[in-house]
Amino acid sequence: MQSLAEKRAAAAQLKDAVALQPHDDEAAANLRESPPATNRDEPPPEPPREEPRDKLRDLVSVESTVTESTIVEAFVNHLAALGVERAYGVSGGAIALLFDAIVESSIELHHFRHEGGAAFAAAEAHFATSKPAVVFATTGPGLLNTITGLTAARWDGAKIILLSGATNSRQRGRWASQETSSYTMSQDMLYSRGPLFDFAVRMEHSSELPEVLRRLSLGLSRPGGFIAHVSMPMSVQSKRVDVPRSRSLAVMSPPAPAKTDIEECARHLKERPFAIWTGFGATQAAPLVRQLAERSGARVFSSARGKGIFPEDHPQYLGVTGLGGHDSVSEYMLQQRPKWVLVLGTRLGEATSFWDRDLIPQRGFIHVDIDPDVPGTAYPDAYTFGVHADIGCFLEELLRHFPSSSTTAGTTEVGPRQRQELMPLRLAGRGPIRPQILMAAVQNWIVEGSDALLLSESGNAFAWCNHYLRFQDPRRYRVSTLFGSMGHAATGVVGAALATGRKAVAVVGDGSMLMNCELSAAAQYQAPAAWIVLNDAGYGMCRDGHQALGLTQNEIDFPRVDFVSLARSQGADGIRAETEDQLDDALQMALQADVPFVIDVLVDPTEPSPLLKRFDSLIKQGSSKNVAGWEA
Repeated sequence: MQSLAEKRAAAAQLKDAVALQPHDDEAAANLRESPPATNRDEPPPEPPREEPRDKLRDLVSVESTVTESTIVEAFVNHLAALGVERAYGVSGGAIALLFDAIVESSIELHHFRHEGGAAFAAAEAHFATSKPAVVFATTGPGLLNTITGLTAARWDGAKIILLSGATNSRQRGRWASQETSSYTMSQDMLYSRGPLFDFAVRMEHSSELPEVLRRLSLGLSRPGGFIAHVSMPMSVQSKRVDVPRSRSLAVMSPPAPAKTDIEECARHLKERPFAIWTGFGATQAAPLVRQLAERSGARVFSSARGKGIFPEDHPQYLGVTGLGGHDSVSEYMLQQRPKWVLVLGTRLGEATSFWDRDLIPQRGFIHVDIDPDVPGTAYPDAYTFGVHADIGCFLEELLRHFPSSSTTAGTTEVGPRQRQELMPLRLAGRGPIRPQILMAAVQNWIVEGSDALLLSESGNAFAWCNHYLRFQDPRRYRVSTLFGSMGHAATGVVGAALATGRKAVAVVGDGSMLMNCELSAAAQYQAPAAWIVLNDAGYGMCRDGHQALGLTQNEIDFPRVDFVSLARSQGADGIRAETEDQLDDALQMALQADVPFVIDVLVDPTEPSPLLKRFDSLIKQGSSKNVAGWEA
C-alpha cells in the first residue's frame, strides 16, 4: 500500500497535469514549431535531445490513457486533483465503498464521532488553509447530522463537498434501514440548489460523472463559498467505468468592477469624510484596505469576523461593531457622522450592525460585495450604492484615484479613537476568575506570544474575545457570529489543527464543550488543539440575556463538570485554573503540550459580558416582558 506522502505526490502530479491538459496540444505544437531564441554571438545550440520530446510524448500519452476504476475511486481521485487534502466524517453501511476509496487515495481521512462535529471541523480546515474539504456521511441520521455544520459553513463562506450515501432505487419506499429517499425526506433541501447547497445531485448513473466533476470544479474555482452535495447509492458507487486520468477543468474569474462604478465611488469618497467598514469578505484584500485608509485618512471599523483585516492597534481603527462591539464606533458616527461609509465584505446583518440607525452615514453606503443580493439588504431605507465586484479588484482600481502622493495621504479626521478598556488588576488567589483577566492573559500568551490560531465559540465566549482581543492579522482569528451554532469552535478547532499542523486554540463555554467537542477524535489523530473552557456551570449567555429581558432564570444552570477528567478519559490532557494567578502557567502548558489539551477555567458568572447591545436589540424586537407598547 502506498504511503500518504506517496499518494499526495501522485495527486500533485495529477493536479499539475490536469491544470495543463487543456493546453497540452497547443504547447506541444509550440515546442515543435518555435525554435528557441539564440544570441547571434554564441555558437548555434546543439540539436535538441530526444529525451525531452519523449517525456512530453509520454506525458500526453499517459494523461490521455483511459483507465478502469469504480465511480467512487475516479471521483475521489479527481477531488484530490482539485485540491482536496482532507475528509472528515463518520462511516456507515451506505458509504462503505466511498470510505474505502478515500482511505486508499491521497486524501487524508479523519474519522470523527459525530457528523456535525466533522462538518464544523471541515469548515475550519478550509478557513485555516483556503483549501476545499470533504465531509462524508451515511444515509438517514448521518446525512441529517451534517446539516447544522454545513449551514454554518454556507453562511460563513466555506468551500465544502458533502459526500453521502443514498438508498438504492429498488429499496426506496420499502422502509429500508435508514432510508434516504423522496418517501422519507425532503428532496428540496437535500438534493436541490437552495439555501443550504450551491450544487446538489443524487447520481443515478455513471454517465453523470463528467458533468458533476465539471460543476464541482467550477464551484470550487469561483470567489466566495461553495457548498456542494453529491450523493450516490451503493449500486452506483460500485459501478466500474472507463475514466480518463485527467480532464479539462472549468474556472470562474472573480467579477471585476465597472469603470463607471469606480469613478462614481471615487467621486463620492473624495467628498470626505468617509469611513471604511470591513468584514470577513475583505480578508484577502487586507493590504489594499490599509493602503486606502492611510492614503485617504478614513477611519476604519470592522465586524467581529473582520478583526485583524485592519490592524487593531492602528490609530485610524475605531473598533468592532455588533456582538461584543465597542462604543467608540457609535461615538464617532454620532459626533463626526461621515458623508459615506465604504462597506467591504460584510452583510451588515444583526450580529454586525444590530441594524443600528446611528451607524447610517449622512449620504449613504457604498457597499462592495461578490454577492449582488447583499448591498442594501440590511438597511433597506438608507441610500446604498451597490457594487458587484471582487473586493481586491475593486480596491486596486479605486486606489488609482487615491495616489500615495495625494495631499490627503496620512491625514486623519479628528475624532475619538478606539476606547482602551480599563482592565482590572490581576489578584493572586482571586477566584473565580474574571473573564477580563482571562482575556488579558490570552492576549499576552496566545495572540502575541505564539502563532496559534484562535477560535471563539458562540455565547459569552465570542463576546469576550471580540471585545478584548486585538489582532494584526485576519488569519489568526475565527468566529461564527451570524449562524452562531454551539459546538462550532469546540469541534472546528480540531479541523484547523489537523489541517495546518499548527497549534489551534478555542475559547468555548462549558455548554458548548458538553454539546460537541470531538476530544476523542483529537486524541486519536494527535491534533495540536487546545480548549479554554469558560466553566460557570450553566448557559452564561442565556443567563445574562434572561436577566436583561426580565425572564425566568430557572433551568439555566447545570452541574459543574470536571473537564480535565473528561479530557484525560479520552486520551487528552488538561489543567484546571481556579485563581487568576494560575492562568500564566496553564496557558504555557497548553501551548507546550504535545497532546490535545484542555484548560478548565472557573470563571466568575457575575461579571456581565459585553453583550448589552444584543439584549437591547432583542428588547426592540419585542422579546422582553417589559416592553409592552414599544414600537419599532
